Order: sequence, then C-alpha cells, then structure tokens
Amino acid sequence: MTTTAPPFGRALCAMITPFDEAGALDLDGAQTLADHLVAEGCDGLVLSGTTGESPTTTDAEKSALVRAVREAVGARATVVTGVGTFDTRHTVELALGAEKAGADGVLVVSPYYSRPPQDALESHFREIADASALPVMLYDIPGRTGTRIEPETMIRLAEHPRIVAVKDCSYDLLGAQKVLHRTELAYYAGCDEHVLALYAVGGAGYVSTVANVVPAQLRAVLDTFEAGDTPVSARLQQRATPLIEAMMSAGLPGTVTAKALLNALGLPAGPVRAPLRPAGREAADGLLAEYERLVAAP
Repeated sequence: MTTTAPPFGRALCAMITPFDEAGALDLDGAQTLADHLVAEGCDGLVLSGTTGESPTTTDAEKSALVRAVREAVGARATVVTGVGTFDTRHTVELALGAEKAGADGVLVVSPYYSRPPQDALESHFREIADASALPVMLYDIPGRTGTRIEPETMIRLAEHPRIVAVKDCSYDLLGAQKVLHRTELAYYAGCDEHVLALYAVGGAGYVSTVANVVPAQLRAVLDTFEAGDTPVSARLQQRATPLIEAMMSAGLPGTVTAKALLNALGLPAGPVRAPLRPAGREAADGLLAEYERLVAAP
C-alpha cells in the first residue's frame, strides 16, 4: 500500500486548454486560469489530457502551454502534461519535449485504437519511462482507449523507478486495491464520483475535470477526510454529485461542459476545437444551475 507522499500533490485539475475566439491557443488565458486554479486549492495541473483537447493541439502548442503554465504557477503547483499517443516514437518525442519545456511529470495514456496486448503495452510504457528523466503517471481509461492496463501489468510496471502514479478511470475498485496493496504507485481518481472512495482505500487524490470550475469544493472532500471527519467528507462528495453527473455523464464530453461553465463564469476557456461542438443554450443553463446550487450550499 502507498506510504510515501503523493508525487504530484493530492488535488490535481485536468485543466482545459483555453483558445481565443478564432480558435488559436490562448497562452495568457492559460496563465490566468492556472493561477486561479492554484489559488483555489489545486496542488497540481494536468495539461494536454483529453480535457485539454490534446488530440487537436499540435506538439508545439503542447510545449508552449507547459512553458506558459510553468511560468504562471512557479513552484506553487506541479505541472504534469499529457504525452500519450498511439505511436510509441511520437510519445517519446512528446515526453522529451515536456522535459525541455519544464514539466514535472508526464501523463501517458494507453495506445488507443490499436489495442496492443499486455506485453506490448508494458514495453510501450517502459520505453517512454526510459526516454526522459520525468516521472510517469499511467492513464488507465479502457472506455476510451479500448485497452485495459491489467492490474498484473501495473504491478510489473511499478518496478520501474520513474513509473510512480496512475490516473485511474478503470471503474475497477478491486483492481486498484490489488495494485495499491502490492506496489507504491500513487493512485489518483480520474472519475470525479470516485474521489472519496479511492482516497479512503489508500489513493493519492484526484485528477479532476470538474475541478476546473469547483476546485475548492473538491479539495474540501480530501481535506475533511484527512481531518478525520469522514461523515462531512461523504456529504461533500454527495453534494457535488449532481454537478459531476451534469458535467461528466449527461451526454456531453467534460471538455465541452467545463468550457461552457468557465465561459459563463468569465474565466478563460473560449471555444472547443472540431470535431467537438459547444454546449447548447439549454445544456449550458442546466450546468450553470447545478454549479450555482453547489457553490451556494452551506
């Protein structure tokens, strides 16, 4: 079971990538949003994940985003950036670029679509971990990639000195506990509804899309649990459930819902890039209503 301090902090936001109205990368907006999120309780920022629209940003944009956010937050928060692709060589190139740009770590998703077997998957992750000096967070999200990182594969990968963490979207709490019991990997909940459940069995914290809009409220779930007040922590998790459902399980991607709310709140976000489309007025109004209910709760 994990006994060391979480390598990237506890409360991490899977940050959106702000664009301007023309769809270009908005680095000033990224710095403003990053500063806001850290001020509101985020220990770390995870850039260029799915929430950050990494499939539609260029390698140069990814590096520029790391540099800008690093400048904005300094040493106040960790900066982890997504480098995972379905091409091992390209992923290695992105990891090296992330290191040069000043990231503290890299998030590496399973190669998607090609669905490699477990031995090939393990070799892929080891090659990326060998390529740079940055610590690696594995990203297990089989619903998107088509390939699970099986618990036994995780256990073998944990032997690598730079593979230190997992963003878990497997929806397999038993599998996560098996890995926690047998390794020192830091397990981060990648599904907002699992924040408290995973933390309570030894998880490290979360990497949250919903934290783009309610960073302090999600941080409070961890803080109250750490303070020994489990009933209050549970109530805070439950109180966030309607917004989590509206943002993550109501038919629109989390990127779309997060940007709709951030735009409504006057924070940098801008449009999404195609093939995504912005939330419609009815959906945006519903999201804002759930947000307002949560932040108004005593």
